[in-house]
Amino acid sequence: MNWIHLTEETQLEHIRLESNDQPVVIFKHSTRCSISAMAKMRLEREEAPGAVKFYYLDLIRYRNISNRVAEIYGVHHESPQVLLIKNGECTYDESHGGIEMAEIAKQAA
Repeated sequence: MNWIHLTEETQLEHIRLESNDQPVVIFKHSTRCSISAMAKMRLEREEAPGAVKFYYLDLIRYRNISNRVAEIYGVHHESPQVLLIKNGECTYDESHGGIEMAEIAKQAA
């Protein structure tokens, strides 16, 4: 898995624009949560769809960015959580045990 680390709020505009050309996933991860760690490991064990970019957000360290993501895309904050962004909109979000690479690939297609 080639994570792109989401560490600057300015990256959010880039993600929005980038999603016009290809689907983008934001994985919101709590480094203090064992469920979040399991979800991350499950994603990393599976083959990521080649046409999707994956961003990793450490929401403990970058809580301000996590809050901004929830605000921009109109989703309730959860952890762990994946958001699929296509054409500037969040078209799919899932959390906890529902996070599966196969479903992300299906939704991204």
